[in-house]
Amino acid sequence: MEKKFDKNNSSSTNYSFQKVVRINKTSLTPENFFQKYKFDGIPVVVTGLLDSMPTWDLDFLCEKLGDGEYPFRVNGWERYNQEKSQWSNIGSGVESRSMTFRKYAQMLRSQEAYNNDIYLGRCSLKNTPLENISELKQAEAQMGFKMPATSLNLWVAPGNHVAPLHYDPMDGTLIQLYGSKRVLLFPPSQTYNLYPLSILNYLRYGLKLRGSYSQVYPERPDLVKFPKFEQALSHGYEVILKPGEILFIPAGWWHEVTSLGDGFVCSINRFWHVLPLLRAITTWNKWRLHLGALMAAPHIVSAWFTAIASKDRKQKLRHLVQRL
Repeated sequence: MEKKFDKNNSSSTNYSFQKVVRINKTSLTPENFFQKYKFDGIPVVVTGLLDSMPTWDLDFLCEKLGDGEYPFRVNGWERYNQEKSQWSNIGSGVESRSMTFRKYAQMLRSQEAYNNDIYLGRCSLKNTPLENISELKQAEAQMGFKMPATSLNLWVAPGNHVAPLHYDPMDGTLIQLYGSKRVLLFPPSQTYNLYPLSILNYLRYGLKLRGSYSQVYPERPDLVKFPKFEQALSHGYEVILKPGEILFIPAGWWHEVTSLGDGFVCSINRFWHVLPLLRAITTWNKWRLHLGALMAAPHIVSAWFTAIASKDRKQKLRHLVQRL
């Protein structure tokens, strides 16, 4: 039975969402993965492919990345007291600061990272000791992925960090390596029931406030202001992603990702060109973001020139690439 919300005190935490299908590697071939999940773009969790992976705890990450400098996003908690339409940045648009991974590990251990919601997001592993991981390559091959759009990206965050409800224009694989994440998903058909931010924001904010993000807080939706969100709830899916599991998130699917527990949480993702081509062409959400990127072009060009002209050119360019 579908649950109804008190419009003045609503919450989706007690809502019974549909569960994302889980399949084990023993029943997986590239052909059946394509036919059952990639062809129509259906989320699925694959288990058992990464059983031989080492534990990606802080000691392991410090050993591999410790002295390298990376752009960490300073998200802060204050923004969650505001309506999202009042935000001036979100996701990759959040301001970042460079530090070594070893220093960030200290911030995780001291709770400073949690207190200020500081996290490492979409950090390319290219040219790092973790760039070529044989287990991941084998897993991607067994799932039939052949056309990567990006390199592997590392995500490290304290517990309770939330990647707000959004969608991506490419297919994605989210690979959980340490700790667990709750992922809430909605199909592309629910886009306008999820109240996306206006693509006109690109004209004012560039890539800092993208139209791929929802204005709704799924955990405490304002059903007076966003009444259609209640319709979207009956189409929602939920999964608790555990270490060693891989979630396929098709292009255009909305998802909110929450790091669980009191410790830190680590995962990797990669984006892929959408196949079959027909699905890429007919996914309106994808074209909606491409239109937004065109509107943001003046901001992007200006940011490139500013970065090239700055004294710390390398860091500025790295931050800019991460934002793209």
